Amino acid sequence: MVISIIGLGYVGLPLAIELSKKFKVKGYDHDITRIKELNLGKDKNLQYKAKQFTKLKNLNFTNNFLDLAISKVFIITVPTPIDKNKKPDLTLIINASNLISSVIKKNSIVILESTVYPGVTRNIVGKIIEKKSKLKLYEDFNLAYSPERINPGDKKNNLINIRKIVGASDKKTLMKVSKIYNSFLKKDIYQTDNIEIAEAAKVIENTQRDVNIALINEFNKIFNNMKIDTNKILDAACTKWNFLNFRPGLVGGHCIGIDPYYLAHSAHQFGIKPNLILSGRKINEEVPKLIVNKCVKLLDRKNFNVLFLGLTFKENCPDFRNSKSFKVLNLLNKYTNKIDIYDPYMDTLTKKKLNKKNVVLKDLNLAYESYDLIMILVSHQEFKIFSKNYKFEKLLKSNGYIYDFKNILREHKKIIKV
Repeated sequence: MVISIIGLGYVGLPLAIELSKKFKVKGYDHDITRIKELNLGKDKNLQYKAKQFTKLKNLNFTNNFLDLAISKVFIITVPTPIDKNKKPDLTLIINASNLISSVIKKNSIVILESTVYPGVTRNIVGKIIEKKSKLKLYEDFNLAYSPERINPGDKKNNLINIRKIVGASDKKTLMKVSKIYNSFLKKDIYQTDNIEIAEAAKVIENTQRDVNIALINEFNKIFNNMKIDTNKILDAACTKWNFLNFRPGLVGGHCIGIDPYYLAHSAHQFGIKPNLILSGRKINEEVPKLIVNKCVKLLDRKNFNVLFLGLTFKENCPDFRNSKSFKVLNLLNKYTNKIDIYDPYMDTLTKKKLNKKNVVLKDLNLAYESYDLIMILVSHQEFKIFSKNYKFEKLLKSNGYIYDFKNILREHKKIIKV
């Protein structure tokens, strides 16, 4: 059996690699540069090293959709972003469905892994393929949904160590798809009664996290005005056995800050206004502005200079998607003409997105200027090591401050309390 993976990002590449250990796999991506790099053993997401690609005898990376025609199983792992109006943008899923329609044969299975609202697999993917291919859904081909649970930068909870959810259009397909995933999973599969339950389970996972973080961010706003240390309050609260240890956060990335809008869209379709979900989104979207306002007010001077640390959306991974650090940076640019930026995962594409007056440091150890403000927005391991040597203090002016959003230097007297 040949399996095709459509989309070779953080989700698709690990899936293609694991499946290729038991099946012949075609890894397809519309980005020709991505295909060329993978064929050279280069993974820009740093999930795999070059030597790991040399063992992949059953995996073929391709940009030619005709190569997928020999497949019996198609797995869609493309991104599902939102548009400028914060509505679901299913363009890539629609494109993938159209691509599959042009090569699919009878008795095939199409599996969707991308985050969607309930009904997309059946009513969009299924209907597009049925219309374009002239094959009958449930007779000539079947559908399944198995939500991805990839956590970029997490070495412990990786693809083979997590529990998979699978929902399918019939029992036979459910068993076939479960068997495919069982070929590499170390944990058992949770089978749902239908596709829609699996879709809904995925979309609420990240919505729940978003709302929880929003609650802590609101706590933070309250306690800041009271001039009480939020992190010390949370440390105290965590002594209760069932207190959930969430911390103030910049909610970015391609899941937590996106998925709630998918669920809200679905709720609106049924005449329900998801007040709590959207309120949480609003609170989390306001955090960058609160951070900048607090720093500007405390410094109380014009043209201060800043060392800005961390642009990825989370620690220890090269993922800049929807990072709220950029929003903080753009707001801060209005108050200063001098911002030096450092992130160990900085790439050429990210540099192009920056303001012309921003200076990108190649090495944090080479920073020599005295700064009015040092902002630590991402807890990269490199920053923690740097802080242990007390080097941040050496870069700070006598009347300067450190804004340590990730609580690396919490006891320093110059810390602006988060």
